[in-house]
Amino acid sequence: MQLEFSFIIPVYNRPDEIQELLESFVDLKTDTNFEIVIVEDGSKVSSKPIVDSFKNKLDISYYFKENSGPGDSRNYGMQRAKGNYFIILDSDCILPSHYLSEVEKGLTANYVDCFGGPDAAHQSFTNLQKAINFSMTSVITTGGIRGNKNSVDTFQPRSFNMGLSKKAFQASGGFGRIHPGEDPDLSIRLWDLGFKTALISEAFVYHKRRISWSNFYKQVYKFGMVRPILNSWHPSTKKLTYWFPTAFVLGFLAAVLLFVVGVKFALACYVLYFGMAFILVLMSTKNIVVSMLAIPAILIQFLGYGYGFLKSTIAVSVLNKDPENHFPNLFFKSK
Repeated sequence: MQLEFSFIIPVYNRPDEIQELLESFVDLKTDTNFEIVIVEDGSKVSSKPIVDSFKNKLDISYYFKENSGPGDSRNYGMQRAKGNYFIILDSDCILPSHYLSEVEKGLTANYVDCFGGPDAAHQSFTNLQKAINFSMTSVITTGGIRGNKNSVDTFQPRSFNMGLSKKAFQASGGFGRIHPGEDPDLSIRLWDLGFKTALISEAFVYHKRRISWSNFYKQVYKFGMVRPILNSWHPSTKKLTYWFPTAFVLGFLAAVLLFVVGVKFALACYVLYFGMAFILVLMSTKNIVVSMLAIPAILIQFLGYGYGFLKSTIAVSVLNKDPENHFPNLFFKSK
């Protein structure tokens, strides 16, 4: 089958991000034709002038719709795209010049109907962005629990950098209304339908994650909240590793209390862990400031995810609360 690629990009009040992303499309080193579908999700600050400025350089379409969330916007774009293989990106991403050639190489070697690619920190990113990128992607943090990258059957692609065939989209109906969590939910439903997923490790994007400490906490807190909901929908995907952030936080609190009464070993283990993280960041970035910022980033990530996971588990699995009624902020309403 000849693959015809359509890039699907929802955007909400971030025309500056679209500018950077489209500039990176212009610089792609590929002979493959592709189209770009921009879906403006009810923004008050329009991206249309930016999109129009690229129409003489790129095959690009622009649609405006009422706000209904990123999942529905991606579905909207895929329904209108001309290609037979969709590549879904977040608006805060930048493509390296080799991106599309790596996608083609990966799908040629091992075709799957849904792939995911990793994210990386560009050298132009701020120190905070680089620190948060480490905490979100490292195998020693929650970045290591989303699925074994070497296993086709367990890797769960994320929608900031995700490919989906038209066939798989039509069979699955695309993304659901939960957010965040719409991407692992789709992956699991695709497995149930017999489709396979895979990681194309060289098809990475630069993910800017324009975020503050407080927004970062809110983001990972929601990530923790949705996982027990997904586990209740898809019981076969439950893993003990999802409890790791909660156990880490509770263990840290216990270690501090033990230290107060003179037992130092437990806290020393945490100091060793953070020391290892510091060294790993320093080795990869050669930046001591990023290494220092990575420590609070990891703490915030574990605290937010761990607390959200525990709170949601109690509500959904212990108290048998209906997720949509109990946590309405995690669901977009149907249009």
